Order: sequence, then structure tokens, then C-alpha cells
Amino acid sequence: MSTGVPRVASAQGRAAAPSPGERGASYDGTGPWRLLRHYGVAAAEGLALDEALMLGYRRGAPFRPPTIRLYTYRSHAALVGRYQHLEAEIDLGACSRTGTGVNRRPTGGGAIVMGEGQLGVAVVAHAPAAETPKQLLGRFSEGIIAGLATIGVRACFRGKNDLETAGKKIAGLGLYLDGKGALLFHSSVLADLDLAFMLEVLRVPAAKLGDKGVAAVRERVTTVTAETGADWSGRDLCGAVAAGFATALGTELLPGDVEGEESEAARTLVSDKYESETWLHQRTPHPDANGSSLFKTPAGLVRVYVALSGATIKSALFAGDFNEIPEPLGRFEESLRWKRLDASELASLAERTTSGDTGLGVPPEALARAVLEAGERALAHAAAAPVRLEGSCYFPEKEPSP
Repeated sequence: MSTGVPRVASAQGRAAAPSPGERGASYDGTGPWRLLRHYGVAAAEGLALDEALMLGYRRGAPFRPPTIRLYTYRSHAALVGRYQHLEAEIDLGACSRTGTGVNRRPTGGGAIVMGEGQLGVAVVAHAPAAETPKQLLGRFSEGIIAGLATIGVRACFRGKNDLETAGKKIAGLGLYLDGKGALLFHSSVLADLDLAFMLEVLRVPAAKLGDKGVAAVRERVTTVTAETGADWSGRDLCGAVAAGFATALGTELLPGDVEGEESEAARTLVSDKYESETWLHQRTPHPDANGSSLFKTPAGLVRVYVALSGATIKSALFAGDFNEIPEPLGRFEESLRWKRLDASELASLAERTTSGDTGLGVPPEALARAVLEAGERALAHAAAAPVRLEGSCYFPEKEPSP
């Protein structure tokens, strides 16, 4: 499957894009963007290069044109969002049996399966101070929306980080602002999807329903292949999505290359970060008496995990498909270490650390109540990685019972 690529320069008949360093400080925000295309990357290497590219856009670096990277993963990789609990989202045994790579994205969002049937999109740039994360998600998603429109698929931005067509999810979005002036936008666009395989490696409740599970997911998720009636791969979508970004952003995309320093930074990130157990399991509670609870917020469902030593909180973490953890929630999470599992003490702590604003649209007492509930389950010897009742990137969780 192929498509025209208006406003995206060809590498034939003209010079490739100058390297970011060559344009550096002379870039005024109106010139061409660099376009990279890669196919069949491994899990750690794919994520590491995205972060390595982002390092060149931090404060103090020469101002340079943004980079758009379009790529596919080697079939297959199971990737969790930055703030998710790995073992609760992915069946590690199934991944081992099927040779599926496992890793954690630097961006937020839910657990996904990536491979030849999905197009990965990364945008790296200097972070504009005047735009919120939601505005940035919306702005960069316009490139994907415009690209899909060129092949007859009408999509729109819905919820906090999804693109939908006809009420079904067709792409997920994620964002990371690194605190040093750089941003990384991620998207996974579903050209096609092997639902049975996805249900095998992700901890999706519908997996227990057999053929009915596939039907249940199909009611919520769609693909370019399903919408057009023609077979599409992630690679097939590259031309359309590149053209969509050029149109939506009003710029030209010039084919470029990864620079030597970017490649070296990526190799270091693979060995020091993306292949490390510390990164993979960073949102995992300590293996003591563990429990969890689930509560609803306007931003989505949040799960809290608590590990106890006796009646003392040894560790606590809040997990969800955040694009970033709200600062007040982070302060409360950090303050829980070595505190007593006591309702009044937890309520007071939540109020003090959040100053009444949790960043989630729920009152402090809701956080305290969730921690207390998780702690009580830990005392009752609940498992650290719970059996998921509902939920995944492709099968949204139901609201918890009151």
C-alpha cells in the first residue's frame, strides 16, 4: 500500500536535511523539520534513540528544528507507560514464550503491543513554555489526524490521550517533558493489530473470554486495515503520516540522519537504562505484605500500591496512564514512606503535602482513603500485582464500585 507524500521532500534529486548541529542557532522556528524513518527496531533500542534525540533539545543546546521519527518495532514488543506497574500490565511469562520484547516508555499512557503492524511516531523538540501537556498532545496529534485523512480515515482527539474514529480507538498518545526544556511526543498508530496475540501478552481481562474477548476488544478498537478494507502495515503508513505532519504544521520535512553523538547517547541509554531491571521495575512495590486499591479521578483511574512492614508503610506508589504525575501527588507518595497505616495520620499527611490540591481533581481525603484501603488489603495478604478486573490501553477499565 502506498500513498502520495505532498510537502515531504524526497532524498532523491536534492540534498538531504542538514544535521541539526549545522543549522543550530540560525534556526528561527520557521524552517524545515528533520524526518527520520526506521523499521524493525528492538524494544530497548527503539526507546533509547527517542530519548537520545530529545537530549539535543534541552536548555543550553543550540536551537534547532524539531525532529519527527516514524518507525516500526520488530514483531513484537510489549511496552508499558512510564507510570505503570509492569507486572500488573504485562504477562511476562507469555512474553518469554513468544519472544516478545518488554520495556517501559519514557512517556506516559497505557500498555501497548508494537510490531510491524503498528507505526511508532516520535516528535522531539524544544518544549514551548506557553502550552500545557494536553495542548501539546492535541497539536502533535493533528499531524496523525491529517495523515489518516489522506487515506480516507477520519479520526479525532478524544479523552486524555487517544485518537478515535467512529467511536473506536485507532491511536494512543503520550508525552514527556523532561524538566530541562525538551519534549518527546509519542504515538502508536494501529495500521493492523493481532488481537489474539495482544490478549495473550497483555493483562487484559477480555483474554479470559476466548473468542468473545476478541469481539469485546474489537468493539472498542479499530485499525486502518479494518477501516479501509485493505491491508496496511506500519511501514505503509509512513508516507501518509509524514504528509499529514507537513500539512498540519505548515512546514516541510526533509529526510535526515541520526548524528554520531545521538547514536552514541542511544547506545549508552540502552545499556545503562533500557536494559536495566531498575528501569523496567521502577514502579514495583517492595516484596513485603502488599495490597492495592483503585479509585476514579477526572483524569482517569488510578491504582495505589502499598507495601507494609507490620503496620508501617514501607513503600507506596500511585500508578496509571499518566502523561506526568501531578506534583502534589508525587509529594504525597514520597511522604508515605515509614508512616503508620492510620486513617487520621494519612488524612493529615495528604492535606499537608497537597495543600488541598492533589492535581487529580479529587480531594486529599480520597488519596488517604485509597492508601488506607490498599494497606488493609496488604494486611490481609493481598498480592502485589493484582488480577486485573478490567483495563488496558485497548480495553478501558470500568469505574470502581462505590
